[in-house]
Amino acid sequence: MTAITDIEVKAADGGVVSLDTWRGKVLLIVNTASKCGFTPQYEGLEELHARYGGQGFEVLAFPCNQFGGQEPGDAAEIANFCSLTYDITFPIFAKIDVNGPKTDPLFQELKEQAPGVLGSRGIKWNFTKFLIDRDGKAVRRYAPTVKPEALTRDIEALL
Repeated sequence: MTAITDIEVKAADGGVVSLDTWRGKVLLIVNTASKCGFTPQYEGLEELHARYGGQGFEVLAFPCNQFGGQEPGDAAEIANFCSLTYDITFPIFAKIDVNGPKTDPLFQELKEQAPGVLGSRGIKWNFTKFLIDRDGKAVRRYAPTVKPEALTRDIEALL
């Protein structure tokens, strides 16, 4: 099993970023979209980030256009939307695939470490969330319908 913090991802500007930057922190990794019914969860994600950021917690967002074409914009449009609409301060990375033959290696590992209901691997929709412990292991997967504020107890237990 690979530590999530051993994986490299693409930054919004196209550069490569090592998740090692966040080694030793509790992470919430989310596939996001700007035009989704769950998009208002950005507000709750930002609240978690603000509330627990000083305690070693970080939200990492990965835009995805695989579900209903709900993230059609480029990196600049996504960043602008998140900044102006939700005043997001957590990192938003390059748009990725979370399912299929071009699945990003990060989400391949997340799905392996924290399968869904009845062991399913596929991501069902935008705003699927993965909670990562300080050792870089995915400890829990949350469905898109689970609101960020419902994660506080699990986050606090890892902090």
